[in-house]
Amino acid sequence: MAGALEGRADQHTQGEKAGPGGACTEEDAESVLQHALHQEVTDLVGFLLPKYHTKETTTEAEMLTILSDYQDHFPVVFSRASACSQLVLGLDVKELDPSNQSYVLVPTLGLAYDGMLSDGPSMPKPGLLVLLLGLILLEDDFVAPEEEVWGALSKVGVCAGRQHYIYGEPRELLTKVWVQEGYLGYRQVPHCDPARYEFLWGPWAHAEASKWQVLDYLFWVNSLDPRSLPSLSA
Repeated sequence: MAGALEGRADQHTQGEKAGPGGACTEEDAESVLQHALHQEVTDLVGFLLPKYHTKETTTEAEMLTILSDYQDHFPVVFSRASACSQLVLGLDVKELDPSNQSYVLVPTLGLAYDGMLSDGPSMPKPGLLVLLLGLILLEDDFVAPEEEVWGALSKVGVCAGRQHYIYGEPRELLTKVWVQEGYLGYRQVPHCDPARYEFLWGPWAHAEASKWQVLDYLFWVNSLDPRSLPSLSA
């Protein structure tokens, strides 16, 4: 990993515009560092996800082996990887035992649902669910018109009818799977021609999540600096 990252950094630096006398500027060095840290964040998330699949814990010592070249930056990488895991996958990185610095991944907000299939490979989906619950809360009477929901989700790359590498086919997920699971309601708006539909919280959403928790999550998402997180898109 060391050689690969150093090679990427060297190529990136050579491609930057050199400062006076051909020297690398501070801006160049910072750009190279951030590029490398983004890769380390992606690697760390990739290390943590299988731990969730197998319900294993991990330790800081294990995670440090992933950051062999940038161990001094572990607090920054760990913080960004935790935010990325929570935002994209809906998994919180929780500390189990401070004495041995052990951690476990759990669905955000304590939801029982993670969207994992028992009969094949799949990815956790609580992140999108909590985001959608938050969008519904921002609407009048806590009911969100379907067209507004898809308009908002399209801004994060989730579009009806377009296969997503984490969420699969989003329309089926929202209007069938999560309705059947009891986390969403999906109903036709009366007296509308052509027919229109709207989303609302389902009974399991009310049972497992509080409105304040979801709103806090939504405000946290809005506070994130997207430049500090790598893109995990396929």
